[in-house]
Amino acid sequence: MSVAAAPPSVPTPADGVRDAEPTTSRRGLARGVIGGLAVAAVAPLVTAEEAEAVTRAHRRKCKHWHRCARHRWHTCRHKHRCKHRFHKAKPPATTDPGTPETPVDPPPVDPPPVDTGDPDFVVSPIPTAESLHLGNRFTYGMTPALHAQMKKHGSPQAWFEAQLNPSAIGDAKADAMQTWWLSINLDATAIAQRDKDEIEGGWMAMANYARWCLLRRIYSQRQVLEVMAEFWENHLHIPLNDDGVYTYRADYGKVIRSHALGRFDQMLRAAITHPAMGISLDNARSTKKAPNENLGRELLELHTVGRGNHTEDDVKNSARILTGYRVELWTTWRSYYDLNSHWTGPVRVLDFTHPNADADGRAVTDAYLTYLAKHPRTAERIARKLATRFVSDSPSEALVSRLADVYLASDTAIKPVLLALVASEEFKASAGLKVRTPTDDVVATHRVMRTEIAKPVDDNSTANSMLWQTTAIGHSPFAWARPDGPPERAGAWSSTSRLLASFDIHYSMAGGWWPKKDATYPTYASWLPAPTVRFDAFVDHLSRQVLGKAAPARLVQACSEAVGVAPATSVDKDHAVARWKFPLLLTTLLDTPDHLHR
Repeated sequence: MSVAAAPPSVPTPADGVRDAEPTTSRRGLARGVIGGLAVAAVAPLVTAEEAEAVTRAHRRKCKHWHRCARHRWHTCRHKHRCKHRFHKAKPPATTDPGTPETPVDPPPVDPPPVDTGDPDFVVSPIPTAESLHLGNRFTYGMTPALHAQMKKHGSPQAWFEAQLNPSAIGDAKADAMQTWWLSINLDATAIAQRDKDEIEGGWMAMANYARWCLLRRIYSQRQVLEVMAEFWENHLHIPLNDDGVYTYRADYGKVIRSHALGRFDQMLRAAITHPAMGISLDNARSTKKAPNENLGRELLELHTVGRGNHTEDDVKNSARILTGYRVELWTTWRSYYDLNSHWTGPVRVLDFTHPNADADGRAVTDAYLTYLAKHPRTAERIARKLATRFVSDSPSEALVSRLADVYLASDTAIKPVLLALVASEEFKASAGLKVRTPTDDVVATHRVMRTEIAKPVDDNSTANSMLWQTTAIGHSPFAWARPDGPPERAGAWSSTSRLLASFDIHYSMAGGWWPKKDATYPTYASWLPAPTVRFDAFVDHLSRQVLGKAAPARLVQACSEAVGVAPATSVDKDHAVARWKFPLLLTTLLDTPDHLHR
């Protein structure tokens, strides 16, 4: 049987994101004014005024909430019931990836700290704009702990340079999580046997790999490594649910991670000849009598020089060069090089030529992949993709050209390119121009929520169910069904349905309601910076903790209206704001454009 697809009860990448119903409940068009701001910033299909009016009207009408026993959603029963739609995924409602960037207002000047009248009140420090921008782009979200790390290194640049040497950074907590799911550390034969014995299905092995990646993104101290590992796994993409790849996919991800801050030519050779890539793109069954062109084509179109820069003859010769790398599919799953399967004879791809006379074609494969990695078109493609991911959806040609030159001059080394990118004026001026993907959103929210996730004991454990959080918003790690990998442009992740789904997840997490099992969230009262504090000072404190910046007047206003409390109100642990209203307050910050952008 095929084990690539998950059973019907589990959302799969093919299902995509469910379209959030356009309700006017607390899970609808945001809580308070800030919902309108987020809608306007990320999905400008709904105006801020419309969102604000609908939300205010509904909050006046209804204060009745009930808990869905199945999902622990706290939902409003005045307007609708929970339909368990968490499991009813639909194709993603995305805009054309070519959609122009949504204009982003310039960031407001941080106001001075609120005068609380309490001389003992200590205002939380905030990172500089440079630190916040670097942290948001090259980590999975700024936190007070990350800010402290940057200060310890003396500057954000020094911190970044230290991150480029991940082996020198201790990471015991994240490393220990690799043992939480057995299949991550097993070989292909053992993984296949567990599937055959119905101990752990292939789809579950892949889900567990995605879960492990999510946890590393939350807890790893090697944040730049994790960001770059994801970037390269998306570039050299192998969908988790491709038929048969479950046997080798976790190993493939580890190989990419080991090269993520190394050299692209070495990474490319390791990736293209890996059994998981061969299974995914049919090279594992390609022979000299019938060369399969899938990998040879995608290698040129997606991984290196790009579409339009090669001919069909190039594709055919590319496929011939790659013959010989085999896997015993659906039997032993043994991977090996088969001399009898390698096509021999002269080959030419672009300007690469080789007699290819030896039955062992591994040498010509290495030479060919090295040639492609160092091709100027590949340099341009890698540079553009990096600039699109870390700078803006439309990076300048000057920046792309400069990064490509650094790439070629550095013999495809990745670190010099990243240093040049971060040092560029275009990067420094690009704060707020990128939208967080569904996986980024979930991970960043867990980071600022300081969620402590424990080893899973069953399917409902947070370490397992958090994967469905990303699926509910629209995408889970490496689940993009096509070989081109998920898009890096904001338009793909800025639909109204995605925004509403993010609001759902934010509110459930702000309340500590779901996912909850085997996880610890900070208590509501623990967010108070002092035994008694003015509400506006409390909002400012939360903004500094969650968003990394002081609270502007519009955020204080939004929070005030969301919970119905005047800014000068005194709040303590027994006040409604620190008890049952706190989820509304916290989710108002999580729904802001500041949290939804990176």
